[in-house]
Amino acid sequence: MTNPPPPGNWTDPTWSAQPSSPAPDPTLVAGQPVPAQPGPADPYATSPYPPVDPYAGAQPPATQPMPGYAAPGYPAPGYPAPGYPPQYPGYGYPQPPKTNGLAIAAFVLALIGFTSCITAPIGAILGHVAQKQIRLSGEGGAGMAKAAIIVGWILTGFLVLIILFYVGAIIYAIATSDNSSSSY
Repeated sequence: MTNPPPPGNWTDPTWSAQPSSPAPDPTLVAGQPVPAQPGPADPYATSPYPPVDPYAGAQPPATQPMPGYAAPGYPAPGYPAPGYPPQYPGYGYPQPPKTNGLAIAAFVLALIGFTSCITAPIGAILGHVAQKQIRLSGEGGAGMAKAAIIVGWILTGFLVLIILFYVGAIIYAIATSDNSSSSY
């Protein structure tokens, strides 16, 4: 049995080659139950077969030791031996770099400059020297040296302004006292 020809008076070779329904199965008998047909596989069903280990029986290369055993000349895996830091230098927590002592002194002198004002320029100058030492040696304390420079020069500027104010006040007092004393 074939399909009717398509409309438009043209022929389609695939229409005539396909039957409209499949041929009946000659093994089926009328009135008997139909056997179960295989359907699409359930992707979520568990497999009835045991899992296969692709690495079963594989051996490590001859250059590597067996797991749990140490190679000759190396310590066994596990906890480190007693005396851990001296025995294994370079391991453990990284130590911060040593702070430059001149940077500490510069910062202290700059801060003391708040009360005495005379140590502020000394702290600023020492801060510059400390920065150069830190650049050359790689020590810590660069921020402390920079803070000493900033605080020291600001306080030195205030010190200069105060000195200029006092000198001006003294000059003004002398100038006004000469004029008032000559009037007697």
